[in-house]
Amino acid sequence: MSGEVEGLLRELAPQVLAALTRRHGQFDACEDAVQEALLAASQQWPAEGVPDNPRGWLLTVGSRRLADVWRSESARRRREEAVFATEVEDAEVPAKDDTLTLLFLCCHPELTAASQVALTVRAVGGLTTAQVARAFLVPEATMAQRISRAKQKIKKAGAQFSMPPEGERDERLRAVLHVLYLIFNEGYTATAGDQLLQGELTGEAIRLTRAVRTLLPDDGEVAGLLSLMLLTESRRAARSRPDGSLVPLAEQDRSSWDAAAIAEGVKLVSEALSTSRLGPFQLQAAIAAVHAEAPSSEETDWAEIVGLYGLLARMAPNPMVTLNHAVAVAMVRGPRAGLAMLAELEGDERVSEHHRVAAVRAHLLEMDGDAVGARESYLAAARLTLSMPEQRYLLARADRLS
Repeated sequence: MSGEVEGLLRELAPQVLAALTRRHGQFDACEDAVQEALLAASQQWPAEGVPDNPRGWLLTVGSRRLADVWRSESARRRREEAVFATEVEDAEVPAKDDTLTLLFLCCHPELTAASQVALTVRAVGGLTTAQVARAFLVPEATMAQRISRAKQKIKKAGAQFSMPPEGERDERLRAVLHVLYLIFNEGYTATAGDQLLQGELTGEAIRLTRAVRTLLPDDGEVAGLLSLMLLTESRRAARSRPDGSLVPLAEQDRSSWDAAAIAEGVKLVSEALSTSRLGPFQLQAAIAAVHAEAPSSEETDWAEIVGLYGLLARMAPNPMVTLNHAVAVAMVRGPRAGLAMLAELEGDERVSEHHRVAAVRAHLLEMDGDAVGARESYLAAARLTLSMPEQRYLLARADRLS
């Protein structure tokens, strides 16, 4: 399937699913029908050409599949699916874009974060189950079960295809943005496997966040999240070597950073900070902007970053904020100040087994001249990570201190 057709199908998938769900209800059945319509399109459009009304084509095929399922007809009807798919007449598709409503449904509070992510990537991102499974490094059968259970939970909860009540909307929007953030992070630094990056996921996260911003152009946190993604993604080409090994921020070739993405990201966060109520994603984007605009690691305005992390720690405290704050503090006040801040995480069960705590400790100990302690921490971090590129990087750092 050509990249042009694949991109079009991903763009249309949430629009068609939303239209079917609004018209017929039964999100689980509609989602299955859309997947089959997407499969039919991926097989026919490259050979026969994209129809004049591609949304209408998908909607008609999906609607017919739903009718077939609900009538519970014999195998004759299933054999005829391939025939009617080639004879589809364009159907009218509502002009209303229900993508945001669909995102709210996929991020239903009854679902776990893992299920929200998987369902969002498939239902709203338009990826097949096999693509989602490959992106998250799990067997296709496992991912199919996860998605199926998520849809059944939504059905059991009696969720309606409608925007949440006004009182719940802000909280549910935060959940949607958090899920998009998780999708991006998994793509930017895969938590397991041989690859550092999963471009399929970062691309989908950015595309979906752009869609949300189109629907909510005045929301500062939506703008902040999109800015954060663009500024972070701008470093993609510099983050790994041809052999796949990791390149830390301080050693990256900044001339290979994506200048257009940086310019767009800086503009987004600058406008959001000046026109919207301050939020965590805006602060994270502001930090990323300081890094993006610095000519080198040494010329970075670390004092400004320390101040921004201080604000973020008060607004949205969590161990990862403390971890990054400690690194910035070390760059301004010295490694021992950073290590003292890192000590605050001792006994925190949320990160007790996280490799990044040991990795940051190793880095700060190395800055402080404690080669033995740094080596031990690098080795500890390498044992904890499931990402092979990160493990190789951490072991190489340990070997340099032997």
